[in-house]
Amino acid sequence: MKYSKLMRERIQRVNVLFKELGYEVFDNSGDEASYIAGFEGGDGAAGEFYIDMDNKFLEIAYTFAFPPETSEFLQRRLVEMLKICYEFGCYINISKEEEISFSVFSKIYFAGLNFYSLKETLKDFNLCIGAVKEAVDIHNENEDQEI
Repeated sequence: MKYSKLMRERIQRVNVLFKELGYEVFDNSGDEASYIAGFEGGDGAAGEFYIDMDNKFLEIAYTFAFPPETSEFLQRRLVEMLKICYEFGCYINISKEEEISFSVFSKIYFAGLNFYSLKETLKDFNLCIGAVKEAVDIHNENEDQEI
C-alpha cells in the first residue's frame, strides 16, 4: 500500500509506541487514507486503533457484540454504561443490525502523542472496558459464566 509521508510517519510512530508499551500489534488493514490495526497486551487488554489521513488524532476502539435477545438487558444497563464511558473520557457508538454492537472509543491527538500520553490514555481506556464488562456481567474466558 502506498501511503503519504505523513501517514507513514504516523503509522510508524503509533506502532513503535504500542510495542514500547508491551502491546502486540497485528492484522493491519486500510487504504491509502487510513490504517487499522488490532492490539493486545500481555494482560489481555485488546482493541483496535485507527489512523485516518484527514484526522489529527489516533482513535482507539473496543467493540462489544451482543445477540439481539439481550436488548432489554442492555437497555436496563445503558445509562450505567454511558456514565462509565463518560467517567473515563471515552465516547460510544451503538448499532443494531444482526447483533447489537456497543463500541467504546478514546482518542489522542497526534500533536500530544508520546509514550506517557498513550500509556495514560490506554490505562483509562482499559479501565473503562473493564468497568463496562463488569456492568454487563461479562466474565473472563477463564470463568464459566456470561451474560
